[in-house]
Amino acid sequence: MPMKTTTLPCGETLPVLGQGTWRMGEDARRRIEEANALKLGLDLGVTLIDTAEMYGDGGAEEVVADAIAGRRDEVFLVSKVLPSNASRSGVPQACERSLRRLRTDRIDLYLLHWRGRVPLAETVGALEDLRAAGKIRHWGVSNFDTEDMEELVGVSGGDKAQTNQVLYNLSRRGLEFDLAPWSLRRGMPLMAYSPVDQGALARNTRLGAVAGRHGVTPAQTALAWVMAQPGTIAIPKAVRPEHVRQNVEALGITLSTADLAELDRAFPAPTRKSPLEMI
Repeated sequence: MPMKTTTLPCGETLPVLGQGTWRMGEDARRRIEEANALKLGLDLGVTLIDTAEMYGDGGAEEVVADAIAGRRDEVFLVSKVLPSNASRSGVPQACERSLRRLRTDRIDLYLLHWRGRVPLAETVGALEDLRAAGKIRHWGVSNFDTEDMEELVGVSGGDKAQTNQVLYNLSRRGLEFDLAPWSLRRGMPLMAYSPVDQGALARNTRLGAVAGRHGVTPAQTALAWVMAQPGTIAIPKAVRPEHVRQNVEALGITLSTADLAELDRAFPAPTRKSPLEMI
């Protein structure tokens, strides 16, 4: 399946489909199964893997390490630093711990997981130091609303941010009112986590008609919708092999104008500003 791509502000291209790892690494008995799912995704061309120091208290990063062993150069690796570690000294220490768990010498994209109490200028300075040292190639943020992004790009070095990872799916479209247009104007992709709303959209009957016309599942339809949004990268989590394959097959779904209109009626776009949702 040909991989669609989008472009970071720095000019580097990324696939619009990645592999998420939230809730991985929490049960040692599933570690092999989880790593094998990520390996299958890599075999199918899904080379972007997203993880975080928070997931499984570092366990997800260790699962990722198992999956990418011997294949590091194939992978665009994303991880995240907790806001409690976002100080000038805390960021490099957290990064070193992540690098050890991931068994690699670099992280391709390192994100501030959400905004905390540390001034943005301090965190940005630490991230820029890591980039200059070659520990990370790029950095960005997660769970930032429009006002946060405006403040971020206003601090020294803040315009180097490459993405904002946010909760985005058919059921949660609030960010389309202002954050998505703001990001699109700046050429900054949004990275959509929970694109199937933690599985809820897989059971949503309002997707049935569109899914039926394409001969696919509601979950694949929801995922295809996210990937059809301009400048958006979807990072679903899958452990079962059939779900990994279905996610990749969603790349081949082309939603028609009529399909999109039907989905808009079932899941209306926002008409006013609302706080950014996160889970």
